[in-house]
Amino acid sequence: MEIAVEFVEIIEFLGTFAFAISGIRLASAKKFDLFGAFVIGFVTAIGGGTLRDLFINVTPFWMENPVYLWATLLALLFVIIFHHQLIRLNNTFFLFDSIGLGLFVVVGVEKSLALGYDPWVAVIMGTITGSVGGMIRDVLINEIPLIFRKEIYALACVIGGIVFTLLLSTGLNHVVTELLTATTVILIRMLAVRYQWHLPILRGGGEKS
Repeated sequence: MEIAVEFVEIIEFLGTFAFAISGIRLASAKKFDLFGAFVIGFVTAIGGGTLRDLFINVTPFWMENPVYLWATLLALLFVIIFHHQLIRLNNTFFLFDSIGLGLFVVVGVEKSLALGYDPWVAVIMGTITGSVGGMIRDVLINEIPLIFRKEIYALACVIGGIVFTLLLSTGLNHVVTELLTATTVILIRMLAVRYQWHLPILRGGGEKS
């Protein structure tokens, strides 16, 4: 169990790094200054986890360990150093956002289950952990949040949370469960964009079919 705890901490750090890069990358495209880019990256990385922790009545995770600030600073340096390469790779935002999404779903579900919450609550907390930071990021940079667009985003988190709870109930190795869950979320997100999967659009009563 100790190995699993240490591994989830690594996942949380990597998720913070990946999400921070996605936020900083978008802030760069919007021509934010360094401080503004850092703030966007940090909010992207900690937004979902903060709301999750408030819901489950614990101290927000980033307030207990400065490593998440350092992870965001590292992400900022990464974007500065590899700026030209990131510009040439048009899908870098999507890639890092998908990785952060998958990793944070694992963290949210696992933390909720560890505190004794029912699996359905853990799935919701995993979805919040994965998707809310990106939603706040998009609002701050004046974009329509991905979660409200046609792309499958939050649904990938929900499926990932269900996969985690089902695999855990089988007695599968904890680390393997974490890896399979994160991979599931990332793959669903990538396949959804690649093949344009989306939920039906809700049409207003005044629209003509």
